[in-house]
Amino acid sequence: MLRNPFRDLDQKQLSRSSDILKSQNDYFKIVNKRIFIFSLIIVILFSCIIVRLLFLQVRDKELYTDKLAAYSQKEESTPTPRGQMYDRNGNLVVKTASSHNIIYYPPKDVTSDEKWELAQKFTKQFKYEAKNMTKSDYEDLYMFLHTDENGKKDRGMSLLTPEEQKSKNYEKILRSRITEDMVNEIADEATKNAFAVYLSMNKAPAEHTKVIVEDASNEDVAYLMEHKEAFPGFDVDFGSWKREYPYKNMLRDVLGSVTTSSQGVPYEQKDYYESLGYALTDRVGSSGLEKQYESILKGTPRVSEVSFDENGIATLNEVSSGKKGYDLHLTIDAELQSKVDKIVQDTLKKYAGTSGRENLEKAFVVLMNPKTGEIYSMSGALKNKNDIINYSSGAYLDAYMPGSVVKGATVYMMLNEGIQTRTSTELDAPMYIAGTEVMKSYMNMGVVNAITALEQSSNVYMFKSTIKLAGGTYRENQPLNIDYTQTLNTYEKMRNYYTMFGLGTKTGLDVPNEVTGLAYTPTTAGQLLHYSIGQFETFTPIQLAQYVSMIANDGNRIQPKLVNYATEINSDYVVYENKTNVLGTINGSIEDLETVQDGFKACVEGNHCGLALKNMDKKIASKTGTAQVVVDGKNLVNQTQIGYAPYDDPEVSFVCSTPTSANDTSNAAASLCTTEILPQVLEEFFKIYK
Repeated sequence: MLRNPFRDLDQKQLSRSSDILKSQNDYFKIVNKRIFIFSLIIVILFSCIIVRLLFLQVRDKELYTDKLAAYSQKEESTPTPRGQMYDRNGNLVVKTASSHNIIYYPPKDVTSDEKWELAQKFTKQFKYEAKNMTKSDYEDLYMFLHTDENGKKDRGMSLLTPEEQKSKNYEKILRSRITEDMVNEIADEATKNAFAVYLSMNKAPAEHTKVIVEDASNEDVAYLMEHKEAFPGFDVDFGSWKREYPYKNMLRDVLGSVTTSSQGVPYEQKDYYESLGYALTDRVGSSGLEKQYESILKGTPRVSEVSFDENGIATLNEVSSGKKGYDLHLTIDAELQSKVDKIVQDTLKKYAGTSGRENLEKAFVVLMNPKTGEIYSMSGALKNKNDIINYSSGAYLDAYMPGSVVKGATVYMMLNEGIQTRTSTELDAPMYIAGTEVMKSYMNMGVVNAITALEQSSNVYMFKSTIKLAGGTYRENQPLNIDYTQTLNTYEKMRNYYTMFGLGTKTGLDVPNEVTGLAYTPTTAGQLLHYSIGQFETFTPIQLAQYVSMIANDGNRIQPKLVNYATEINSDYVVYENKTNVLGTINGSIEDLETVQDGFKACVEGNHCGLALKNMDKKIASKTGTAQVVVDGKNLVNQTQIGYAPYDDPEVSFVCSTPTSANDTSNAAASLCTTEILPQVLEEFFKIYK
């Protein structure tokens, strides 16, 4: 049988075909497997997405709804009305009254040209007048309006050379060349007024309500409400407020002021207020008690949600009404304050500029409770040309050499240091010290002790005691033998005593910017002698009030205060209490202080502090002071009187000061405090506080 020659070949081909088929089957298996795995992954991913969507729609729906609202909605806060101020008897002293402000919130996509056109229209309709525009504002106006020779606005760049235009300081150079006349050439008053509105409309922050007119008239409010479509972005804020003062100018400089919305927070304190959450346009206390008690008076802001209608006009929808500020209750007796103001002002009006009182310009009276530090009345008056104006803040802002009223502290120091005793004596006669003018009292008093030295106001007693304190010796027509080191050491010792009594240091009165007075370092022993009688350093009336109160209050130095407490609005609930604060006590024996008290009583009983005070029903302790000063080359006299009453259980301490009240002559005019002011003031006080 013949063998097929092609059989082996066919077998090989079949074998190869089988391998190919097998290879293809393996390939399909791999592909199918991979497709399966990929599909499985896709199914798993889609499952995760579906699960995540379920979580978003169900579990996290509220969270993401809030986030969407946060990104798509805006909120802004508006200050609520400030708290009011009442006197100690519940009389309203500072009132918060409602007012209406015209405000502006920029519509969406509004252009600068549209704002400028609207500002001009607004100014014309509402007769707006620019106020408080600065030199920089007028320079901005010039650059805003200036055009080149082709009539194209160029921000004034044509005033600069090409080299100057490339300078980093080009704007500074440009502003330096803009003059008032240049502004007046291109802008009339109407244009200036419109630009003031335009500036307010563009005040930072951009997307925030701007106050254009504060306390707008009822007519302007009514017109705007009827024609809002003609003034897109403008609206009326019916929740705004203003300050009113039922007692008019009484204590106005002490009560303080609040910034306007256009002023906002003071620029120099911007970072401070922003850190507390204030907006730059928020109204804040700028002086006096308004500033001191800002955190209590300001309240919690009103919060509104900003939304836009189909025309892009913003609408403010109240979210939270906020909370009004707390009310302050002052220590001041408003009725008494008004009467004391009138007494002080009438006295100044009567005597200022008269013969012998050509330089009398100011007068101050402080009435204080020596046991609690409460200020019943703090009155001050200032002659301003032909007017007499309120200057109550001068009681803590102005300092003067007070003269002999400091002798109480001097005597206590000498007793406590063992230089003198209650009964030890000095001969009051003129002192002749080598190299100096004669040192003496206003008259020769003969032998005096601590009490009679205070009663009659002996300078010589203080001089001789101070010399002994410094380690010197007085011999007629001889030097005192007190070197510079002894002088400085004695000065430090004396200053520590005066500071202990509150002289030459801040009293802690709850007002901003209280001054300490001027302190000097003596270079001669003679200056120590002047220091001992109140003719070296300067003190404020409020320091003198704290000092005499410490004497009245058995050596306890009390922090004076103008505010007693704060309450919720329309409520008796106390949210803040300014408690009586004892700052320190005398560092010696009470017996030494009693000697000083006896000296002050003797001054009145011996008729050295005024007959009117001696004849009053209440028993008074007092001390007068006269300091010789030089002002603008003129020799003048500061006249002061301090005291307390009744002297056996003090209810009030008092200070009266009339700086430069008389010419320095041998017959200086009598103290107005003694003859005119204090008798009337104390009479009014004891009519109320019997």
